[in-house]
Amino acid sequence: MGEANSLCLGRIVGVHGIRGGLKLLSYAESEEVFAAGRRVRLRDAQGAEEVFTLREVRPRKGGLLLHLEEVTGRTAAERLVGRDLLMDRAELPPLPEGTHYWEDLIGLSVFEADGRLLGRLEAILPTGSNDVYVVRDGRREILVPALARVIREVDLAAGRMVVVLPEGLA
Repeated sequence: MGEANSLCLGRIVGVHGIRGGLKLLSYAESEEVFAAGRRVRLRDAQGAEEVFTLREVRPRKGGLLLHLEEVTGRTAAERLVGRDLLMDRAELPPLPEGTHYWEDLIGLSVFEADGRLLGRLEAILPTGSNDVYVVRDGRREILVPALARVIREVDLAAGRMVVVLPEGLA
């Protein structure tokens, strides 16, 4: 599948045990997307990808612990550390109305409601209560709370987001 048809849902950050368990730093809000039997791709830093089948996924401190059908030992698991975990969009459950995958938001041009360009959305910080969008214009950085009263429009096709900044952030 092409890049536009996939999403990066996490990164392999370590191994666990002698049977090839992998520690995953998940970018997904729910572990439901990592259902057993689902096919995933692991991409290395050079862009090479390998396809694997999820056998088991369970919560673990700071992320998820997963086992892949094709990985049966620690040595095989160690070579996968540092790889991104990708999944085809068609495999993912539909999102609730008004929500978006982070990967789709990164890179959007962010405008004030009056049309003034604030910058580009370059990162998203999960804070617990709500996400915070990091918007940069080359000179400054604005931290925009991802709240309905602040985010007025997201147009992925046009590559833009419209916001009304709270007092003191403008």
